[in-house]
Amino acid sequence: MSRTRHRTPHRTPDRTSSRTPAAFRRRALVALPAAALLALVPSSATAYPNPGRVTGDIVVHDPTLARTASGKYLLYSTGDGLQLRTSADRITFGRNGSAFPTRPSWWNNYNSTGDVWAPDISYHGGKYLMYYSVSSFGSNKSAIGLAGSTTGEPGSWTDYGAVYTSTTSSDYNAIDPNLFVDDDGTWWLSFGSWWTGIKMIRIDPSTGKQYAGDTTRRSLASRPTGTKAVEAPYIVKRNGYYYLFASYDTCCAGTGSTYKIKVGRSSGVTGPYVDKNGVGMMNNGGTPVQESHGRYIGPGGQSVMKDTDGDLLVYHYYDGQDNGTPKLGVNLLNWSSGWPVAY
Repeated sequence: MSRTRHRTPHRTPDRTSSRTPAAFRRRALVALPAAALLALVPSSATAYPNPGRVTGDIVVHDPTLARTASGKYLLYSTGDGLQLRTSADRITFGRNGSAFPTRPSWWNNYNSTGDVWAPDISYHGGKYLMYYSVSSFGSNKSAIGLAGSTTGEPGSWTDYGAVYTSTTSSDYNAIDPNLFVDDDGTWWLSFGSWWTGIKMIRIDPSTGKQYAGDTTRRSLASRPTGTKAVEAPYIVKRNGYYYLFASYDTCCAGTGSTYKIKVGRSSGVTGPYVDKNGVGMMNNGGTPVQESHGRYIGPGGQSVMKDTDGDLLVYHYYDGQDNGTPKLGVNLLNWSSGWPVAY
């Protein structure tokens, strides 16, 4: 049966990290400089690297990361009105409030008791923009919301309401948003989970909402046979190609999670995206970037941030040595092969 990320609660280490099940969702930051991070990764037979070193309050889900002009890192994630953690060094993180101490009333149309998830933060036109998801377990009666802030700090966000919605009769799900701004200044929002997969709409830069001159809903990735489990898109442009990252299979089941991060690329932002073997992402394609290995189970809910020492792949995983608690993972990405390789 088609579904979205069904979540189960996990043990939390202290009161400040407490969550509802809906709090265990998506999109950041972290990692040492490249040489130091590589030194921390032990040699092993696995094809996938361990996350780089992060400390402090790192129990997160669906992380997204931004760096302010002063060098401060803002890590927003699912739960408690979109939780904020901050860091001065991209290693040690501390909890620092939430984007929404008070729920906007319109959320009740899509989730009257739970929390929102999967924030996506970026900086454009002198302010931070944050797209986020409002829904409930297993439902595609969902909405993507938008908020803005000049500082990105907790409590400073102005909510602009719903951007795009889906209903129980839709064949898509309006969650897991990611804003991409192309070189020519065109704005695009990718989103989606399960059902018929990853979608994209054009966004009006003046409003942050759908562009009235182009209301086409495009399809970027799908799994037409077998499981429908693909979600959490994130798009970047590197070396003349557009790269679509997505989370495949099932999250939110602790040590039973099967999440993994895959990628495809295209010469155009609207696709078609294909993997390293030429298989289309509309036909279950995708080249693995990070998968379960050792204690690091079900990596996904990813975002990508360009920092001073390279691109960071930011995600959550479930800690097999801590009862499946979701934690922050981060790796640098190497693009020299034409494909992102985590290290």
